[in-house]
Amino acid sequence: MPIPTLPLRGQCRCGITTIQVTAAPIMTAACHCTGCQRMSGSAFSLTAMIPTAGFAVTRGEPVLGGARSDGLEHMFCPECMTWMFTRPSGADFVNLRPTMLDDHSWFTPFIETMTEAKLPWVSLPVAHSFPAFPAMEDFGPLMQQFAAAQT
Repeated sequence: MPIPTLPLRGQCRCGITTIQVTAAPIMTAACHCTGCQRMSGSAFSLTAMIPTAGFAVTRGEPVLGGARSDGLEHMFCPECMTWMFTRPSGADFVNLRPTMLDDHSWFTPFIETMTEAKLPWVSLPVAHSFPAFPAMEDFGPLMQQFAAAQT
């Protein structure tokens, strides 16, 4: 898997909200849950897990949207309502939608989650596949494997 050249910059669809990434992702993923399907309007959502200290909104004020009772803060551009990133409660990373970045050519999902809800025609080039979300104790080893796979 290629390593992105930092810093990375990006924006929502309309360009009002901009972001900057100054730390490499700690893992990448695709989620097939029905919530992600509905919020993305697609078969799955993509995520680059970026350390909180390496992520910044550089212009605009994202607004909270999506489900609000699941411990996740889904952040959207207030103008075009693009789903840009998610802040998981208690985590020290941000789940960034990598397609918000100007350069996302480096992105490949390392894991896929919630495959029990996956559309039958979807096939992704992932290293690990999970029918639900991985157990919390699995994330440390998965992140180590992701780091080892970086070239």
